[in-house]
Amino acid sequence: MRLFRWLQDTIRVDDPSPLVKQVPLALAFLLAVIAVVVSPKIDFEVWPAALLGMWGIIVATALATLLTLQPSLARLALIVPILDLVALGLFRSGTGGGLSPFTAVIILPVVWIAAENGRRYVLVAAVGTVVALSDPFRFGAAQTQTDLTRTVFAPIVFAMAAAIVNELARQGRAQVASIRQLAEERQTMLRGAEDHTKRLRSSEAQMRAAHKLTRSVLDAVTEQSVIGTDVTGRIDVWNPGAQRMLGPGATETQGKRYISEFHLDSELEDWSRELNYPPGETVLTPGFSALVESARLGTPEVRQWTYRRDDGHELAVEVAVTRRVDDAGDTSGYLFVATDVTQALEVSRLKDEFVGLISHELRTPLSSILGYLELMRDDADDPLSEEQLQYLGIAERNAHRLLRLVGDLLFTAQVGASGFSIDLTEVDLMPIVRASVETAQPASMAQDVSIIAGAGEDVALVMCDPVRIGQAIDNLLSNAIKFTPRGGRVTITVHCEGDTIVVNLTDTGMGIPAGELDQLFARFFRASTATRAAVPGVGLGLTITKAIIDAHGGELDVESEVGVGTTFMMRLPKAPVRAAVEVGV
Repeated sequence: MRLFRWLQDTIRVDDPSPLVKQVPLALAFLLAVIAVVVSPKIDFEVWPAALLGMWGIIVATALATLLTLQPSLARLALIVPILDLVALGLFRSGTGGGLSPFTAVIILPVVWIAAENGRRYVLVAAVGTVVALSDPFRFGAAQTQTDLTRTVFAPIVFAMAAAIVNELARQGRAQVASIRQLAEERQTMLRGAEDHTKRLRSSEAQMRAAHKLTRSVLDAVTEQSVIGTDVTGRIDVWNPGAQRMLGPGATETQGKRYISEFHLDSELEDWSRELNYPPGETVLTPGFSALVESARLGTPEVRQWTYRRDDGHELAVEVAVTRRVDDAGDTSGYLFVATDVTQALEVSRLKDEFVGLISHELRTPLSSILGYLELMRDDADDPLSEEQLQYLGIAERNAHRLLRLVGDLLFTAQVGASGFSIDLTEVDLMPIVRASVETAQPASMAQDVSIIAGAGEDVALVMCDPVRIGQAIDNLLSNAIKFTPRGGRVTITVHCEGDTIVVNLTDTGMGIPAGELDQLFARFFRASTATRAAVPGVGLGLTITKAIIDAHGGELDVESEVGVGTTFMMRLPKAPVRAAVEVGV
């Protein structure tokens, strides 16, 4: 095995070792020696020269072997052909001089030298040829004019041959280098192709796995319909939930029907008119555009629509619309996730009716009770004792508390059913804030909670219903005081942000868990921190407050951290609106 590897390293087509280059000459020289010994016509005319020539070839061959075994000495390889030329010149002199039949062997070391990289080696080959062919004169073997002419003419021919060999070798090396470069590039490309193929296979496997996962998730969703469309609204995704909700199967809808076919035309037309497209803009599919307009602009939208089944049955749904994008980030379609809220809306309607009915039924007897309590307290003919008046005061306070609760219930019933009226007036918010602070002072003093109020210099007038806005601020202040421990602080400030007046109310109370903030404005919802602390309340104050702010076209936001406190941000627009409008929520 080692010998095989050594032979592989020695016999290289592009760069053969010194021994490989020397072997042809050594064999030719051996044949020449055999020819001299065997042939009666060839004789050693000058024995010393012939013997020196033979020893020279032996030494050169041994040196070539050494240089092959020691690649680090490869730079000395050119000594071998030069030594060959000297040895061949001596052998030629000893075997007839200019008439020696072995002159042609000189071409082998000349080719070796001429094939080296560089033009200078042509000159080296020519000089070596002159040296080899002039040996007969040094030994007195060449005596004729013909020999002299041959000695001069032959080196010229050998030099020309060396030049040709040198050029051919240069071109061959260039071709070999080019072929090697091409081979390396091809190898690199093959490796790159292999790596790319592996990545493609891996990506393909991942895509198949992702597709299976997506398909399994879609198939598992049976309570919501998931419908995917292209940019024109043609359906390309239809899950079992969509089939259960709307009737047709995936084979009947994918690639064949459009999402707008399952919507009421009247709803699509109404919403399309509300979008107010710029004059002159052509909308090819106004109904579908109405569905996806917000998602197309990059804002996912959740809105209530009415789905229509193939059998004509209608159901109320809450649809979340999101945009689908391709690898380049361009819109490739839309995704519609719908939840059937028909039953939930009916339950909410019945609950509102029930709350309204019960509230009306409670309000009448409570008003009667308060009236009779007032008569008893003001009866001059039969005055009550101090203890009786004390008992009567307790009953009266509780009756008023029940009456306020009934009023809140009626208000929330109005919000859920149809709407409530607000009477808009141009007012300054600060007097309303101060009035709410004054109203809350007794409760804050009893709770040992300080109230700090302030306003910015740039506060402007707003159009609002002062009674309703006062009610909203009262609710926020009441909550802040209730949920702030003794020694705490409530801060309320009013300032201007562009076209908006902002009322910030911050407390140092118990805070609200982050996971409950999105439920905070739901009716009858109470935070877990309030429940654990046993703070009294029914969970209607924030619902009413948000409804009032929404009716004014404003916003109510909240930030809170458990154990640190809560901040409510009430934003009201400064733009004037119509007075005495009916607001539906």
